[in-house]
Amino acid sequence: MTIAYIGIGSNVGDRVENLRQALESLEGVMSLERLSATYETAPKYVLDQPPFLNIAVGGDTPLEPLLLLEQLKKFEIDIGRVPTEERYGPRAIDLDILFYGGDVVSEPGLSIPHPLMVEREFVLRPLADIAPNFQHPVLGRSVVEMLSLLEGEPEAQMVSIDV
Repeated sequence: MTIAYIGIGSNVGDRVENLRQALESLEGVMSLERLSATYETAPKYVLDQPPFLNIAVGGDTPLEPLLLLEQLKKFEIDIGRVPTEERYGPRAIDLDILFYGGDVVSEPGLSIPHPLMVEREFVLRPLADIAPNFQHPVLGRSVVEMLSLLEGEPEAQMVSIDV
C-alpha cells in the first residue's frame, strides 16, 4: 500500500454532488484517511468559466500509479466529464494524482509529483490542510513552503460545504 494524494475540482453542474460522487468512487480504490476543507477558487489559465470547488484527499492505495490513473479517468467519465481537446476548460470533475508516496513517476500521460502543483494555489491550499509537511520528492520543499512561495494568486476561499 502506498499513500496517494489526489486533487479534486469541479465547476460544471452540481459541483457539490460531483465532489461527493468522486469521493464515493475513490473509496473503491483507496482508503480516504484525510479530507481537506472545500475551497471555491477562480479558474486559472482559461478565465471565462465558472469558479471551481476544490478539495484534496489522501489515503492508502494498493494500485500502482498507472492503474490508479486509469481508474481516475474512468471515474471522471462516469461522473460526467466530457473529454475535449481544450485544456483547462470547464469540467464536471477533475481528478489528479498529486503525490504517490515519495515516488517520482514519468510515464506518457502521467507525471508524479503533479508538475503544475507548485503554481496552483487551488491545489496547494487544500493539500496543506491534510499534508502540510509532506515533502515534494524533487524540490525538497513541504506543501506549506510551496504554498508560501505563491505570490499574486487569487486567494482560495474556504466554503462551508459538507462533502
